Amino acid sequence: MPTLEDERTSVRDQNLKELSNPMASSNPAFSRSPVFAERVRPTASVAELDELYGRPSATPTETGRMSYNDTIMKTLISFGVLVVGALVGWVVPFLALPAAIVGFVLALVNIFKKVPSRGLILSYAAVQGVFVGGISAIFNSMWEGIVTQAVFGTLGVVGVTLFLFLNGTLRATPRLTRIAIVGMIGYAVFSLVNFGLMIFGVTDSMFGLRSYEIFGIPLGLILGVVIVLLAVYSLVLDFESVKTGVERGAPEIYGWQAAFGIVVTVVWLYVEILRILAILRGE
Repeated sequence: MPTLEDERTSVRDQNLKELSNPMASSNPAFSRSPVFAERVRPTASVAELDELYGRPSATPTETGRMSYNDTIMKTLISFGVLVVGALVGWVVPFLALPAAIVGFVLALVNIFKKVPSRGLILSYAAVQGVFVGGISAIFNSMWEGIVTQAVFGTLGVVGVTLFLFLNGTLRATPRLTRIAIVGMIGYAVFSLVNFGLMIFGVTDSMFGLRSYEIFGIPLGLILGVVIVLLAVYSLVLDFESVKTGVERGAPEIYGWQAAFGIVVTVVWLYVEILRILAILRGE
């Protein structure tokens, strides 16, 4: 028979057990729950905490965020697709005009799409490549070697712009951005008017109004220099968008949007340099 002292000892042990783990109460409402029935896990040791703090931070790629390496890779893929399309256009030059129309439509879709689409952006790069290859073949048949000059000229401008941006010499400002936007809109209007005049036979020159001279200098040459400067500033804006996206931890998918912007600007720059060289070499 248990004595009174034994019962007191048993109650005391039970109370000590519940005090050592408040969650492990004899109350059925708590004791039947695995959350409250289990003992509280002990605090991590100093060694374990040191090991956790010593682990390297997760990279942007691991967290699904935009990074410089990932954006560079997406941009290179886009240009790779563009080059493949350019080879097709070079072999079949008459595809240049329909490719230009389709590329324009795809560009508008990508610009106004809220979330970037890798498929649409790569489709744009492929179609735009066909356009670039087609007009390059046509120009090269009229002025041999002009494409090589335009390619190296474009690479030179892009390389210098990137270098000046990285060392902080070139930076975008709100005032310059407003001026650039006005200039781009004005150039777009001029290009549409010039294209219409050429289509309806108002001017029979290959470059339309660009062939008219001001003080002996072709208008196309003056405009070409201005447009190259606008394209350079557009590149700076593209680089700024990449920098901002990475610093703010934008979702990784927006790396495709940055790649799209760079491809659009570089193609624009190449076509303008090609036209400038053609004007300099004579129609």
